[in-house]
Amino acid sequence: MDVREAAATRFSCRAFLDTPVPLAVVRDILERAARAASGGNLQPWRVHALTGASLEALRASIRPRFAELPRAEGSEYHVYPPDLKEGFRRRHHAVSEQLYNSIGVARHDRPGRYRQYARNFEFFGAPVGLFFAIDRSLGPPQWADLGMYIQTVMLIARSHGLHSCAQEAWAYWHKTVAAHLVLPADHMLFCGMALGHADPDAAINQWRSPREPLDTFATFEGWTD
Repeated sequence: MDVREAAATRFSCRAFLDTPVPLAVVRDILERAARAASGGNLQPWRVHALTGASLEALRASIRPRFAELPRAEGSEYHVYPPDLKEGFRRRHHAVSEQLYNSIGVARHDRPGRYRQYARNFEFFGAPVGLFFAIDRSLGPPQWADLGMYIQTVMLIARSHGLHSCAQEAWAYWHKTVAAHLVLPADHMLFCGMALGHADPDAAINQWRSPREPLDTFATFEGWTD
């Protein structure tokens, strides 16, 4: 699979098969992704990979606390700006409607929406959970580098026939996750990621979020052809 196909077929998978992913595959993905661009070669990413009993122990510790959603423990950063501008707000609301419509959850069905949101913390049934953290002393440029690493992880996963879902929702359980992973105090949890084989029959995996046309976000100058 070339990089164009990997980019075109990547999507946020929200239903996985329980097929195990070998450790060698996870190591290969994470190691190859480290070729992602890194300003000054700081390589700010820190990754924790869980499966089996360790992953289940984390999920089990959160299940009895779903009543605390959506805020849970609160996040250490704004996942979305509180004053999100209209264009961004429109796209955010539209994609939420697509997601819930795919599983027959109506706009007014808040309990149904919360039940689906809680599926984040089961990693949508994926056999592998990844967590990405960053040193607290680093700034926005290094957060951008971490994002490039995460994107590269998702693309290389496609070369193994795997799918993924990056999950900033895990930031709302940062205290529980930090304790489970024994994160150093100077490391901040950024997000989690579900990794595994997509369930091809799940309705929630059948839709794709739209993208704006190229000319709405890019300009081109200097070409004569």
